[in-house]
Parts: sequence; structure tokens; C-alpha cells
Amino acid sequence: MRSGHRLGNRFGWLWGAYGTSALGTWLAFGAFPLIAIQVLHAGPAEVAALASAGAAVGAAVAVPLGPWVEFRRKRPVLIAMDLVRCAALLTIPAAYALGVLTFLQLLLVSIVVAAGDITFRAASGAFLKTLVPAEHLLVANARFESTAWTTTIVGPPLGGAAIGLLGPVVTVVADAVSYLLSALGIRATGGHEPRPGRQDAPRMRASDLLDGWRYILADATLRPLFFNTALFNGLVMAAEPLLAVLMLGRLGFAPWQYGLAFAAPSIGGLIGSRLARPLVTRFGQHQVLVAAGTLRAIWPVGLAFLGPGTGGLLLVIGVELGLIFCCGVFNPVYATYRLERTTTHRISRTLSAWAVTTKASTALLTGLWGVLGGLLGPRTAIGLAGVLLLATPLLLPRRAAVRLPEREPAPGRP
Repeated sequence: MRSGHRLGNRFGWLWGAYGTSALGTWLAFGAFPLIAIQVLHAGPAEVAALASAGAAVGAAVAVPLGPWVEFRRKRPVLIAMDLVRCAALLTIPAAYALGVLTFLQLLLVSIVVAAGDITFRAASGAFLKTLVPAEHLLVANARFESTAWTTTIVGPPLGGAAIGLLGPVVTVVADAVSYLLSALGIRATGGHEPRPGRQDAPRMRASDLLDGWRYILADATLRPLFFNTALFNGLVMAAEPLLAVLMLGRLGFAPWQYGLAFAAPSIGGLIGSRLARPLVTRFGQHQVLVAAGTLRAIWPVGLAFLGPGTGGLLLVIGVELGLIFCCGVFNPVYATYRLERTTTHRISRTLSAWAVTTKASTALLTGLWGVLGGLLGPRTAIGLAGVLLLATPLLLPRRAAVRLPEREPAPGRP
């Protein structure tokens, strides 16, 4: 915080809260599947359902929360979502200690956490826009992005060591505590937050649930970016389980090699996020968005040529390094681009619709690619995802976004 732009103590508290919860999430990375397998003796179908169904149902549950959040003060919503996720996660070690933990409980907790994640993201974007001047949004988003990749590097190895020594339930406790600390950090941001408009408006209607999607699809610059990110994220994540099957099964890589192949390249995300603002300053926001969005799409197809041994491991590390570096540049620029193009009184609905679509498309494509992997083999399915990713740059915005003038909605209208 002492170098470059100073964004104030309130942002510092928010940033610290984000880093704490992100570290907790990565400490507990893989804890739910491990609990399902080691404690509940779940099979492959149940583990897959835990990953996909939890995210999909959580996204559906979050749909009505976007419009609801829009007309609430954002800081209390953020604190509430942290506390809800903390409480939900703490039920797992409590049930485990009492010997009553079930697979259904794991599934329900994953749904609550997924819905809480989406709602938190919807509120945090609007809250950030009240804390940081528009010209510093890219700096703020780049700091969040660099923190995300730092916790990605540090969290899984520490979590893996903790799981090896104490079992997977202890990392769930750490994740729950991180949400509690995040809530305290957000509370410490202080300041006065005015109540959003529409205080005297009628009760939320069913049509309000689609406001976020209507806003996105009506905007010529947000619309292509929306489809680009949903398809890109879905295809990348859909190939991950198949890559695990290929590396840990047919090619005989050890678990530590598999972990190294994804942890080490995360340094590329940290470097990319640090370069995002200088690149935008030199080349312009739209040019960097399109260039980074295009370059990130060319890497995954290389995973189809994965072989055994050291050469195969280096191939995965190289592909992931290039992909993550490009994502590290792209993500803060895209997040800033989206905030600038969305008026303040629509941010929560827009971000909620975006996150719901991303989670749902990822769950759908993951399930579809699981079927394709069974029919075609994991290598062919991974290659198919890579080829389709090459087309995603066609969905990037063709013109620069115009920062919209902020205006209040008419009384009684969203």
C-alpha cells in the first residue's frame, strides 16, 4: 500500500478481508471431496455430484438474491454472507465430532457456500465502487487479483500439509474462521453508506429476477464479454477433472507432481496482475483486454499432447504458466471494464447474473465433458475443449467501453 497509489484505510480493510477469506478457501481446497471419500466412503458419482450439483443449485438459490442486494446497504450484506458461510462450514466439524456427518449435509453446505459466494461478489463490486475513485478501480482490482494468485500459491501446500497431519476437517474449520475474520475486517471499514433508492417501491416482482441479464444483454459491450467469460471459464474448468484422470491415472504422475503442476504456475498470475495497470497505461484498456483475452485462449489445446515423465510435467507447467499469466493480466482489466460500464444502481444485479451464469455454465460443461471423456477418452475431450477455446476471442468486445455517467433511477423504478 505504501508504493504507488494509496487507496485509503477503508480499502485496506476490505483488501485484508478479501485476502483472509481467499487464503482460507485455498487452505480448504479439495477438503469436501476428501471428506466424502475418506469419512463417508462416497463413490465417484457422489463426489462428482458434490462438485457440480452444489455449484449449480447454489447458483439457482442466488438468483433472487441479486435484486434483493441491489436495494440494501452493501456492507451489512457482505458481513452477513461471511457469517452465513462461516456458520454453514462449522456444522461440518460439529457433525463429524458427534459422528452424525452425512453426504446430504456436505451437499447442503456446498449449496449454501456457493450461494453465499455469488451474493458476496454481487455486493462487493458495488461496495468497491463507493470506496475507490473511478480512476483507481484498475489499481484496486489488480491488488485483489495479485492477492488471489498469492493465496493460490501458498494455500494448497499448507492445506495439504494440514490435511496430512490432522485430516481434512481441520481445513474446513480454518476456512470458517477466515470468513469470520473477513466479516470483522469489513466491519472495520466503517464510514457511512447511504441506503440505495427504491425505498417506497413495490415488493420485488418475478420479472425483477431477470433485470441483471436484461441489462447485460442490452449493452453492446457487456454482452460479448459476458458470453466470452462464461464460455471460457466453463471450458477451462470442464477439462480439469479429465486432466486429473489422465495425469494421475493413465500417465502415472504422483499426487505431488499433479499439485506442483498447478501450484507453481500460479506465480504467472501474480506477475500478470502486477503488469495489468502499466500495460493499460501504455497501450489502453481495450487493447490490453482483447490481447490478453486472445492470448489466454491459445494455451489449453497444448494439454492434448501431454505425455508421461518429466517432459509431460514440464509441458503442463508451461501451458498453465502461460494461461495463468494471461488471466492475471486479463482479469483485473475485465473487472474494471465491467464496473465502468455498469451504473452504480445496477451493479449488484449485473454481477449476480454474471456469477450465476458462470457457475451454472461451468457445472453444465463439466458434466458434459465428463460424458465426452467417457465416450472419447480424456485426451480427446481435453483437446476438443482446447479447440473450442480458440474461438472464444471472437466474443471479445470490438470497441472500447464508455464510462457511463452515474444517474439515479427514477422513483419506484429499478
